[in-house]
Amino acid sequence: MSNPVTVEVTRGALVESRHRGLAVVVDGDGRLVTALGDPDTPVFPRSACKAMQALPLVESGAADAYGFGARELALACSSHSGEDAHVDLAASMLARAGRDVNSLECGAHWSSDQATLIHQARTMDKPTALHNNCSGKHSGFICACCHIGYEPKGYVTYDHPLQADIRGVMQALTGAALTHENCGTDGCSIPTYAVPLSGLARGFSAMATGRGLEPVRAKASRRLMEACMAEPFYVAGTKRTCTRIMELAPGRVFAKTGAEGVFCAVIPETGVSIAVKAEDGTTRAAESMVLALIAQQFDKGSAEREGYLAMASHTMKNWNGIAVGDVRVTDALFG
Repeated sequence: MSNPVTVEVTRGALVESRHRGLAVVVDGDGRLVTALGDPDTPVFPRSACKAMQALPLVESGAADAYGFGARELALACSSHSGEDAHVDLAASMLARAGRDVNSLECGAHWSSDQATLIHQARTMDKPTALHNNCSGKHSGFICACCHIGYEPKGYVTYDHPLQADIRGVMQALTGAALTHENCGTDGCSIPTYAVPLSGLARGFSAMATGRGLEPVRAKASRRLMEACMAEPFYVAGTKRTCTRIMELAPGRVFAKTGAEGVFCAVIPETGVSIAVKAEDGTTRAAESMVLALIAQQFDKGSAEREGYLAMASHTMKNWNGIAVGDVRVTDALFG
């Protein structure tokens, strides 16, 4: 099956680039509402599934034991920009468990955000693991280990008990068997598993509604999503798309991006869940796709719908501020 063209990029009057994509929308009962391409195509969710990976932190009681509020939980689900507030909060989370940056096994990198990168280059010789966009998630992992009684060292490996716990959580939510056969290594060194796009969407729908989940998991799921919606800056950062999506409709949309063109979103009040994958792995295509599908969950003419549509299809400008073309979603997303 050939995936449809979902996003076009123009220059002048001509289409310069086309992006093909997969998309799944399910309702609050997990029933398929929309499917572009094959909904059962396995994809690596990458960072889009961080809220799922954070469930052991809450379910184990670690979050409460260390006094974590919405900001800490949002950071545990984040792919942050490495801004000072992100770095400081990750360090604070580790300190509450008696740990520091040396316990992190995610690696170090400079920020991908230009303004943040310039700030980093001016204020330090090199980044630490706290600046890694996944340091909040990893700090949460370490805190969970310390509270449960797992040895934190090696927490990124497939055979570590925490990763086994996370594997169990994700299997239960997505309905996919997770083994060495569909396992890869993520950018931050933890295991990442290819799951059907439809399973990813259904897992987030279940997290939003609690349907089919044990009470402890249902409560923890809702708590994580509410934390992210309450503190969207700590999920991503200044001018980042995840943050902007959640700020546009406060408390009404949960959204999380992943590498290689994956994006997930949920409307908690209805349980509608969206999962997309840009076939070529481009972030700009995934962003436009998920924004267009989020927009359709709001009433025609509403400020939310119009705001999301404006983000989905927008004009590109060059360094002189001259309009040079458009990024626009296609009719395939409005079937």
